[in-house]
Amino acid sequence: MTSDWIDSESKYYMHVVNRQPVVIEKGNGARVWDVAGKEYLDFTAGWAVTNLGHNHPEVTSAIQEQAQTLLQTSNQFYTLPQLRLAEALVENSVLDKVFFSNSGAEANEGAAKLARKYGKIHLDGANEIITTLGSFHGRTIGMIAATGNPHYQENWGPLSPDFVNVEYNNLDEIKNATTDRTCAIMVEVIQGEGGVIIPSEGYLKGLREWCDEKKILLIFDDVQCGAGRLGTLWGYETAGVEPDVMTLAKGLGNGVPIGAFMCKEWCDVLEPGDHGSTFGGNPLATAAANATVRYMIEQDIPSAALSIGRYLRSKLEDLAQSYSEIVTEVRGVGLLLALVFQEQISAKLVAECNQLGLLLNPVRPNAIRLMPPLIVSESDCDEAVGIIETALKKVLGN
Repeated sequence: MTSDWIDSESKYYMHVVNRQPVVIEKGNGARVWDVAGKEYLDFTAGWAVTNLGHNHPEVTSAIQEQAQTLLQTSNQFYTLPQLRLAEALVENSVLDKVFFSNSGAEANEGAAKLARKYGKIHLDGANEIITTLGSFHGRTIGMIAATGNPHYQENWGPLSPDFVNVEYNNLDEIKNATTDRTCAIMVEVIQGEGGVIIPSEGYLKGLREWCDEKKILLIFDDVQCGAGRLGTLWGYETAGVEPDVMTLAKGLGNGVPIGAFMCKEWCDVLEPGDHGSTFGGNPLATAAANATVRYMIEQDIPSAALSIGRYLRSKLEDLAQSYSEIVTEVRGVGLLLALVFQEQISAKLVAECNQLGLLLNPVRPNAIRLMPPLIVSESDCDEAVGIIETALKKVLGN
């Protein structure tokens, strides 16, 4: 039965991803089941999306109620779920205004448009945005140029010339790249897709000071780091740095597609007709996201994620010490973690883990990424690390 579905995919679906041979049918909490009934511990969480776990009752109830009430209407009208979510985001962040999109890439596109209009009005037409190597901001034509990774860029040239990619975690590189054409700097608080790369202390604060000095915007791409993932509600809180603009998606809707970009009042330069979206902020998506965000705040899910993240990290560090001949590092914050190896064994290790009932991501040839739902338990973490160790033994031939 599994092979039939996999054959169907090859017949009908564009081959744009090399999938793992697992056909997932349902999920609950931190676990999913395939069409054959096999159970897996899910430490991918839909790419840091189902932060409250699969089939969360609060979110499911909100979706069901909204599906029976109103699914879609034009954004020329007000809707209650959209306004409730806007209130929740603004009142629980340092940003003042929000626009809803359908994805992180769209949120980043919107933030880039805002920055360029800000540059047009306040910076004598400046339109360049500095981003960093190893970043990931989306797969639209514009965001491919923003993403500082040749792997994502090489087939799509010529790229937009309005994005300048420099080394991450290097403040001097940022300063050297800044010209009178620069309107903004856009970075991730932690580079998730880049391999869970954490900047050195002072880097983000240095960016804030530089942007203040040059009167340009600081944009934080919080698509992966937000919604509790790092043990704080928003990524900027881990560094004590306030952005001028912030982009969100992934965990915002706990599985329902939604994105958003937010900004401070003083740089809210967009006017009617400047931006829009047919489905962005539609009632179903915003109802799900409102339930997700409010539950996360009321139950203090970020603090729980920070605590369980420390526990999981300690278990991974014990594993790294036991296999120091192959494991070089454990890095990350909260429940965005990576296990790094001396050799390029990630693909083999993840395949073995899948067979053993644990879903992981080979984020780099020599690193695996762990981004489980924020509601995982210590016993879930023990089980996951045990499976990784068993798989590691197989890969090493022990």
